[in-house]
Amino acid sequence: MCGIVGYVGKKDAVPLLIEGLKRLEYRGYDSAGVAVVADRKLGVVKTVGRLSNLESQLLRQPLAGSVAVGHTRWATHGAPSEVNAHPHCDCDGRIAVVHNGIIENYHALRASLEAAGHTFYSQTDTEVLPHMIEAALRDGAACLGDAIRAALTQARGAYALGIVSADCPDVLYAARQGSPLIIGIGEDGDRFIASDVPAVLSRVREVIYLNDGEYAELRDGGVRIWNIKGDEISPKVERVTLSAEAADQSGFETYMLKEIHEQPRVLRRLLERNPLFGGGADFGLKPDYFRKLQRVMIVGCGTASHAGMYGRLLLEQYTGLAVEIDLASEFRYRDPRIDPGTLIIPVSQSGETADTLASVRLAKQWGCRVLAICNVPGSSLTRESDAVLFTEAGPEIGVASTKAYTAQQMAFALLAIWIGSIRGTLGDADVQSLLAELAQVPDAIHYVLDRKDLIRVIAHKHCDAPSALYLGRKFNYPTALEGALKNKEISYQHAEGYAAGEMKHGPIALINEYVPVICVCTKTRDEVYDKMISNMREVEARQGRIIALASDGDTQIVRFAQDVIFVPAVRDDFSPIVNVVALQLFAYYAAQARGTDIDKPRNLAKSVTVE
Repeated sequence: MCGIVGYVGKKDAVPLLIEGLKRLEYRGYDSAGVAVVADRKLGVVKTVGRLSNLESQLLRQPLAGSVAVGHTRWATHGAPSEVNAHPHCDCDGRIAVVHNGIIENYHALRASLEAAGHTFYSQTDTEVLPHMIEAALRDGAACLGDAIRAALTQARGAYALGIVSADCPDVLYAARQGSPLIIGIGEDGDRFIASDVPAVLSRVREVIYLNDGEYAELRDGGVRIWNIKGDEISPKVERVTLSAEAADQSGFETYMLKEIHEQPRVLRRLLERNPLFGGGADFGLKPDYFRKLQRVMIVGCGTASHAGMYGRLLLEQYTGLAVEIDLASEFRYRDPRIDPGTLIIPVSQSGETADTLASVRLAKQWGCRVLAICNVPGSSLTRESDAVLFTEAGPEIGVASTKAYTAQQMAFALLAIWIGSIRGTLGDADVQSLLAELAQVPDAIHYVLDRKDLIRVIAHKHCDAPSALYLGRKFNYPTALEGALKNKEISYQHAEGYAAGEMKHGPIALINEYVPVICVCTKTRDEVYDKMISNMREVEARQGRIIALASDGDTQIVRFAQDVIFVPAVRDDFSPIVNVVALQLFAYYAAQARGTDIDKPRNLAKSVTVE
């Protein structure tokens, strides 16, 4: 969620921190701050709101130094305010800490520290950390690193930390437990820490992914890493394969619009490089495992759960497997009857989603195998899974997911076809036919993108409605859910997605002449098309504003829909990958008309790394 950037080297740190934090704005935040060490003094500047506010404050209150940490905060404990913003300091103002995550036992720790004479100023859980480090030093810790380790042995919860001290003017410390943190290795001895690779993409070509329970000491030209027991660990240095240009806006007015337009290219690349059909990659689970497999459980959150719903339908249809799906945030707290023979498929763009990771760890305790669908190499999810199907979408900066979602859908389609071929539920001719039709999807999306001007007109026409309903059936029920989610995420228009057959079981009471009803009603051979027509007739009878998403050449729908968004006809099984792009554009232009911050919608974070 929040963003962390730290630097140690020979350069002036503050411009590098601001540059990196700007690249992390997509993660969501409500305040920002930096701490800089220079001349054995610690300078801290914090502001509420956007990074532009912090930049303005730094012009009035400049800081200079070559060791520093910066942070963008998304409020969890305590309202957005300057005092609650990071970094947080100890009593003497000599130690500064930035923190992503939650210290679950901070109440008890704070009470103990206050009883010992420490003074607190914020409402945050983070503030206990610098005081604990200070207390460890007072109690005789030999050095700052030992004091940090002593503090972390008492903390319970999740954290990614950047720590600097006026008494160690040439050292930057980092630690990780349950929240992502990377170390970047730059030129001329530059060393960085960041909560995500894009923050330092233009400055480093090699990274070290910290593992849970590790902390690191970074100096100009060097990195040392220990585990929480104090044993030194040899760092594993990996090359960064992303380009800096991949995280740029590339002339588009927003990152989200750029990422919507990137979808044909992303899906073609996934088709070409996938490890299942001719890609040559090591997939991680052998065919014999899938021949014996009986049950699959898919888990995910938000958009990823909608991809999982679509994946369930394909896996059931192509493989004959029993497939279930659950929200990761619910799965981890119920008592599911999962036997060790169940395959768990977690879906996550970032690979750091807290509830999804917790579900995976629970399933592994039961002896289950884990096959992740993920976008980020080196993420926690990919390292903790038995097999990974990478979605190859590249950096997704817009908070509302677009290209990552369609890549997840494509990954599920490839996986379902492959498992079906292994299990014999699909013959060779079936496989070749399905792959050929799947290969038509990127071109079909291009046609949708070419119609964006018409979609803009329709979105602007209906953007003032207080609420909207999205209806779909079978493969396009998840499309209705995802379309509604995109609309509410970025336009703030209340929107709900429903299985169209459920409309008469409650939602029909909401329909009147003010409510747009977006009906996903594409067809080729779909047996639910006539059912959708009946649902639309029911909306028409109640004066609802019908916006139909229909296949090219459908002359029936135009007779009673107020507006029609036409999309190319593709196989019903794969139509959701095309249809959702039209709904992404619809939400985008509705948000544009309503004047919202599309890339950084309020209250949302790109990667939800805490509960």
